[in-house]
Amino acid sequence: MHTPTEPTASPWRVRDFRVLFSATALSQLGTNVSYVAVPLVAVTALDASPGQVGALAALSTVAFLFIGLPAGVWVDRMRHGRILIGADLGRAVLFSSVPLAWWSGTLTLAQLYAVVLLNGCATVFFDVGSQSVLPKLVDRAALVRANTAVVSLQAVGNIAGRGAGGGLVQLLTAPVAVLCAAGAYLVSALRLCALRPGDEPPRPAPESRLGAQIAEGVRHVLGDRELRALALTAALGNFGSQIVTTMLPILFVRELGLSAGALGLFWGAGGLGLLLGAWCARPLAARLGHGRALGLTGPALAPAALLVPLVGRGPWLWIAGAAWVLTLLKTGVDNVLGVSLRQRMTPDALLGRMNATFRFLLTGALAVGAAVSGLIGELAGVRAALWVGGALLAVNFLPVFLSPVRSRRELPHQRGTAPISRKVPR
Repeated sequence: MHTPTEPTASPWRVRDFRVLFSATALSQLGTNVSYVAVPLVAVTALDASPGQVGALAALSTVAFLFIGLPAGVWVDRMRHGRILIGADLGRAVLFSSVPLAWWSGTLTLAQLYAVVLLNGCATVFFDVGSQSVLPKLVDRAALVRANTAVVSLQAVGNIAGRGAGGGLVQLLTAPVAVLCAAGAYLVSALRLCALRPGDEPPRPAPESRLGAQIAEGVRHVLGDRELRALALTAALGNFGSQIVTTMLPILFVRELGLSAGALGLFWGAGGLGLLLGAWCARPLAARLGHGRALGLTGPALAPAALLVPLVGRGPWLWIAGAAWVLTLLKTGVDNVLGVSLRQRMTPDALLGRMNATFRFLLTGALAVGAAVSGLIGELAGVRAALWVGGALLAVNFLPVFLSPVRSRRELPHQRGTAPISRKVPR
């Protein structure tokens, strides 16, 4: 695997980065098509209730709560390429089982629950592994550009993948769309075979226990004021967004009578906001400073989330869509600058555990958010759930805004150091 030896401002000159990027593109396509198709399988083919849809969404991410932290230790001990390939192959097999069961007339909610739960386990390893290998492929000068490319890819996946997911459901039925997602994961795994093997991971000391290694990663994140603020802001954002998005299929299809394609386009609009945020991140950091860019985009954009629960037919669909774009634009900026900062503040030996700790908190917030959304939807209605999620999204910027992150001018020059640079002149 490539190890940078001299500074280069472009990650595209690194062969292994290009391999990782193209494979991630295919994996993102599978993820976003299944994001739309799986809940619609539950709603349209199995007549799932709001609580059951909430449980489905919760199970898709609950794996991070159970194996997220140990996964960081395992990623630090293993070759990252093998982890990524195995995760994609597992997801391809799991999602292939859904259309097969549907065609044979044996598909049940229990099977969907099992598929999304096991898919979540595979996603734990793919996400932690991909975020851990990236800073080893490119040098500091190219890191923000590399993360911009990856977040832009995620945004394009939200636009194209979720839009395609809605279109495939409308044209070919939801189970066929799930089969397309399985195919994307399979091709991604084949592409990752071209990733060159890296150096043999360091072996842990014989007396080093799993629990002690997990605790070291958790202390690294929660013991640092900047990393802790980044984690809390992102977790609040995930919690609020999951409460909103879990109820959207029910709101669009049942209450508003809109098509699956309309739902895909609404989610795609959020992807457009994510893409714009990723593109704006570097210019904002250059103009305002890395930390101020993170700190000031929050209060400027986050309150728009309070308009999302007003979604309805006619002009309110467009107003809520525009608010969703602004909400995800902030997320795009946070993802590029926040991920770059935490990668530079972490030594190589802790990258897996740092990323696993973040994914535990962030994706754990998704699991809890989905369960809370289903509960609120059952007890108080779909609209009430949207208002709770919108309110959380409107204030999720506060941990970073009130932290030392706002005073940071640049990324640390050496990985694993975290001095706060001079304040940006006002």
